[in-house]
Amino acid sequence: MEFELIGDIVGAETFAEGRGIRELARLIKTYGGRNWRKRKGFGVIRLISTGEARHAELHWYECHGVGKVELKVKKCL
Repeated sequence: MEFELIGDIVGAETFAEGRGIRELARLIKTYGGRNWRKRKGFGVIRLISTGEARHAELHWYECHGVGKVELKVKKCL
């Protein structure tokens, strides 16, 4: 699902970090960095295919010095 984030992500929280992330080795190999966190929050997205705006739960990985990567929609609300 291709989408564009509209505005900011609210209610962001960390639910896994460090060795608790299954993809940790791949993230380090691909992007570098050390202190990875898996986070979730809520935001408004625009679907590319239809142009429709929706509220959604978003998940992503984040690391100091790298930023947010692999942002994905977990659930449309």
